[in-house]
Amino acid sequence: MRRYGRAALAWVGLWLMLGCGQALAEASDDAAAWAALADGGHVALIRHALAPGIGDPAEFVLGDCATQRNLSDAGREQARRLGERFRERGIEVGEVRSSRWCRCLETARLLGLGDVIPTPALDSFFRDRSTAERQTAETRALIEAWNGEGTLVLVTHQVNITALVGGGVGSGEVIVVRPDDAGLVRVGSFR
Repeated sequence: MRRYGRAALAWVGLWLMLGCGQALAEASDDAAAWAALADGGHVALIRHALAPGIGDPAEFVLGDCATQRNLSDAGREQARRLGERFRERGIEVGEVRSSRWCRCLETARLLGLGDVIPTPALDSFFRDRSTAERQTAETRALIEAWNGEGTLVLVTHQVNITALVGGGVGSGEVIVVRPDDAGLVRVGSFR
């Protein structure tokens, strides 16, 4: 019995170390992202806040929010809290751009970080991948042309962010990037 007890204790210890290591890595990623935003000249790629479901209904119409997947109450609160975190940290925002999808526009407006510029390059290409390459190139060009005055905030969709930086991104998650000669450099992220 003692032998099994020690083995179980060793597994618990290992599990705790791995969990603590993951938490420390996430805290470091979070700190790096906020530090970069405080320095200015970086871009905050934000996936729209919580909007239950995947994709959009078959009857989707771009200008009609009633036909789209929209933010939940929790998503609206998530967007407001994210904007508060930017203000609490004194992050200077130079420009806010958004996909024309209602869930992105609402997220961008609820952030309360400035006037929102609807930007077709940020629209979702989840349903129609034929525009993915063009939109990704247009978004990269927008990022590379950023003048460095404060932070450029881009509110868009998971598929668009994945095309730019790889990997998944959660609802309301912020990926901080900067342009580099080799492409986009991912500085950090937070939720």
